[in-house]
Amino acid sequence: MTSTGTDPLLEVLRGGLTVYDLGRPLYIGMPQSPNHPAFWHTLPRRHGDRVRPDGGSAANDMLVMGTHVGTHIDALAHVSHDGRLFGGADAEQACQDGRYPEHGVHTIEPMVRRGVLLDVPRALGEEHCAAGYEITPADLDRTVRAQGTPVGAGDVALIRSGWGRLFDDPDRTRYIGHDSGVPGVGEAGARWLADRGVHAAGADTIAFECLPAGQGHGVLPAHRVLLVESGIYIIETLALEEVAAAGVHEFAFVLSPLPLLGATGSPVRPLAVVGRA
Repeated sequence: MTSTGTDPLLEVLRGGLTVYDLGRPLYIGMPQSPNHPAFWHTLPRRHGDRVRPDGGSAANDMLVMGTHVGTHIDALAHVSHDGRLFGGADAEQACQDGRYPEHGVHTIEPMVRRGVLLDVPRALGEEHCAAGYEITPADLDRTVRAQGTPVGAGDVALIRSGWGRLFDDPDRTRYIGHDSGVPGVGEAGARWLADRGVHAAGADTIAFECLPAGQGHGVLPAHRVLLVESGIYIIETLALEEVAAAGVHEFAFVLSPLPLLGATGSPVRPLAVVGRA
């Protein structure tokens, strides 16, 4: 069938777009959870190591990293509770030949969805949330009212705490925040998100949720509520300062994980896309 109409999306593209990159650069030594293998990048072949007869030369890379390092998405296989994954699946039996065929990151479809930035500290009249601060449902409600951006079913909700400003701090331990704690939602905030039926939720911190001072990643109730109980994907270590500074709270959110068969997560480079006025 041939259509003589014009695709509305193509019209938007012709009008121009502003794209905010929400992903962090991947580099050796970047802050990360101590629970995951570190990022490593090397060049096994450099220019000049082998030169073709016509003078051409090529360099190539090798990467070694965990799937939960840098900006990444958690698949439903990532967290279990009382031996169960989302949907009640037995966590041990769900793993077959070292992979999770039904809960792995390859099952996450590419996302082109409505995204909402919940700029919590701005709504609270602060530059950033304090270390170890738990973002409450009341804080999220206040943020939604202040911005006029309700969160609905199928949306991707991104929560800015302001902690992302520490990602490139020379003292990498500040962003990890083991001693100081890290701001984020707790169990109640996670239920607020689940009650609204979001497709995915993300934050500018290393573990998405509130980490009390000195406790590290000892207990992660928001992961349980979202991944295990609700089937909601989690995106961590987002770069949200630029889009927040622009005052953009609603956008087309674009994300596609690597199709790593049966893996528990994947590096991602999410985008927030808005049309130009």
